[in-house]
Amino acid sequence: MSAHILVVDDDAEIRRLLARYLGEQGFRVSLAGNRVECEARLDKEAVDLVVLDVMLPDGSGLDICRSLRARLPNIAIILVTALKEEVDRIVGLELGADDYLGKPFSPRELVARMRAVLRRTPLTTPAARAESGMHYRFEGFLADPAIRSVTDGDGHVVDLSGAEFQLLQVFLDRPGRVLSRDQLLDLTQGREAGPFDRSIDVLVSRLRRKFRDAGADNLLKTIRNGGYQLAARVETSEATS
Repeated sequence: MSAHILVVDDDAEIRRLLARYLGEQGFRVSLAGNRVECEARLDKEAVDLVVLDVMLPDGSGLDICRSLRARLPNIAIILVTALKEEVDRIVGLELGADDYLGKPFSPRELVARMRAVLRRTPLTTPAARAESGMHYRFEGFLADPAIRSVTDGDGHVVDLSGAEFQLLQVFLDRPGRVLSRDQLLDLTQGREAGPFDRSIDVLVSRLRRKFRDAGADNLLKTIRNGGYQLAARVETSEATS
């Protein structure tokens, strides 16, 4: 089943260009020119990934990203903007975006980013959610990649954004390994780090805080001049229907 993409941009020409190109690449595409149209689409349609412009006439894409992450935790979000300042990209990731792309960009690059995010992000359709897969157990927690959910021993949910869960799964797949920032950025976002890129540090800090609040104080270790390490035993099991 092809992924359903919602493109939210106030530039009609960009919407037409992306609709045509994404359709040629096999995606189902819906379009919105502002926040109101975006929210109306999401009320009526099951969307797997939102390509979201940061600058919209009726609201900030960053505010929309925050709202979407709270309302639809399993949806994937790629922010796009003409602003290239590092702080804007980090704020976007802090708010739960899965990736961030600066304008101008080529549709080919966007599709590469989308496919990378979708490979890491299970589709949100009922059929995709019903598929069995791998579960991870660690430090009293259960992680289910099919719905990107983490629960503690009492069944309480640890509220993670899509980007946070993707980073956690990278560690769960490599327990005990020391992973550098460059490795983590490549594995989670499919790109190389810039000289001042601290997005991985931001995500690690958020994961630490959320698991510390859930009772796991020392889940992720910082290895000096090395990177980060998951300090927990991980057991995997096949999910059952």
